[in-house]
Amino acid sequence: MEAETILSLSQIRKSFSDTEVLHGLDLEIGRGEFVTLLGPSGCGKTTTIRIVAGLERPDSGRVILNGKDVTDLPPDKRRVNTVFQNYALFPHMNVYKNIAYGLKIQGVDKEEIRRRVKEMLELVELPGFENRRPAELSGGQRQRVAIARALVLQPEILLLDEPLGALDLQLRRQMQRELKSIQSRLGITFIYITHDQEEALNMSDRIVVMREGYIEQAGTPAGIYEHPATRFAASFIGESNILDGRLGEREGEASVFETAAGRCLCAAPTAKTLPADTALSVRPDDIQLTKEPPAGFTLSGVIEDQQYTGSLLRTTLRLTDGTVIKSNRHGRLLGQMETGQQVYVSWNPAHAAVIGGYAPAEKEDSRTVCGEAEAKA
Repeated sequence: MEAETILSLSQIRKSFSDTEVLHGLDLEIGRGEFVTLLGPSGCGKTTTIRIVAGLERPDSGRVILNGKDVTDLPPDKRRVNTVFQNYALFPHMNVYKNIAYGLKIQGVDKEEIRRRVKEMLELVELPGFENRRPAELSGGQRQRVAIARALVLQPEILLLDEPLGALDLQLRRQMQRELKSIQSRLGITFIYITHDQEEALNMSDRIVVMREGYIEQAGTPAGIYEHPATRFAASFIGESNILDGRLGEREGEASVFETAAGRCLCAAPTAKTLPADTALSVRPDDIQLTKEPPAGFTLSGVIEDQQYTGSLLRTTLRLTDGTVIKSNRHGRLLGQMETGQQVYVSWNPAHAAVIGGYAPAEKEDSRTVCGEAEAKA
């Protein structure tokens, strides 16, 4: 059962000077979802959530929150709060006053403020820190205070603008788990933006991959990872081998794919139309290397490098047409194949995703590929 839509962005366009940064963006988000906007710097992630928050006004398009058009409403008229990377805490106020500030501005009575601040401190695991100032807290503790200050106002949507970017790796992973736990317990819609694919995969119910002001692909973490719709999605989320070629006839449950290096098999595409010249995406973990050609495959190459890390063997080889292929194999496999050895390359056809290098005008096609592929998976 699909979640009730809480936020709908319809044909959102936004330009700064002569540069259009959002090109007719359409997006629907369900109540209680944890949705991550993922993409490189400059792709439009922050502009999108600033428009949701009311901090920027779109040049055209509509923002519908809970069935109500809020496009022209100021931030304080929307039940939407934002957590920033730099925390934005008041340095002269203690933790209690920082969290209580918004409630005080709203005219909430003191007893209710006390109750809700206490509840938030317990939620972010900071009871007993009420009298400390931001300078006396660690980075992770300051981020918890910023989250508590946003949540105490009971927003319908919490926007998080790369909130963990300033933390070290170990603390960032801990905070990822805590944020997801908080979101699950409260059932509030979180819209999180990051350029870190690991964060997106670990935390999200749904990922929206953005590039140059367009939505490249949207779907579940597993759906996007296993069925990327475009070259960009395949390469930006995880590592992927990209093979150019042409899609051929069906062969049972699979399809033939012809490359300059030989013949291989892939999952039969579910999109209604595909360009004649397209490509395959195959993850390194799915690449199999053998001394004899498997049925349906004629790809071969020479091993150029092997890196052994104990439980993982990373192999780099070059196909006969010059394409570089990377393979990850788990287990104690060192010595089974040597550098300079010729090997054959194959994979389970179901794990080879047909992708296309879709132009901006064809973005609807990329969404169709994603949606249908996930429906079949």
